[in-house]
Amino acid sequence: MADLIVVGFDDPHEADRVLTQLQRMQREYLIDLEDAVVAIRQPDGKVRLKQSYNMVGTGAASVGLSGALWGTLVGLLFLNPLAGMAVGAAVGAGAGALSGSLMDYGIDDNFIRELSDTLKPDTSAIFVLVRKVQAEKVLSELSDVRGRVLRSSLSPDQEKRLQEALMQVSKDQESAGSAPAN
Repeated sequence: MADLIVVGFDDPHEADRVLTQLQRMQREYLIDLEDAVVAIRQPDGKVRLKQSYNMVGTGAASVGLSGALWGTLVGLLFLNPLAGMAVGAAVGAGAGALSGSLMDYGIDDNFIRELSDTLKPDTSAIFVLVRKVQAEKVLSELSDVRGRVLRSSLSPDQEKRLQEALMQVSKDQESAGSAPAN
């Protein structure tokens, strides 16, 4: 079962930076992301969403390859495998792009839009659907991130630990800023 975590940031670029860190940690097998979306509320109030997975491109590539294979096989029957491959790839890519654009994968798009509309202008949020996580290592890697948990499906204890870790950065920064100069 995956857990949904939504973290808001006062900086419009912070959610993008966090997503980059999470993707790096995914390559290191510290976290297993099912889906991730960055929402940026621009100063004019418009919300821009950045999906981490391009379903249109993925659908076109996978179904296009399958179409090329089937087109080649059908083309062999009619003694023209190259034409069959070309037609099969084109039809497959078109069908894949269409199915990818109609597919809703991971986090519900309506939920993302509704919550993004509540963001203040010139801020951002990251929506993450996590399958597995090595929590201590991930929190350690994200120790410089300052944000607030907007929503989550975590247990109350887990959500509290996450919020404390995100707030610890701001407390550390405040104490460093108010420390007397030597």
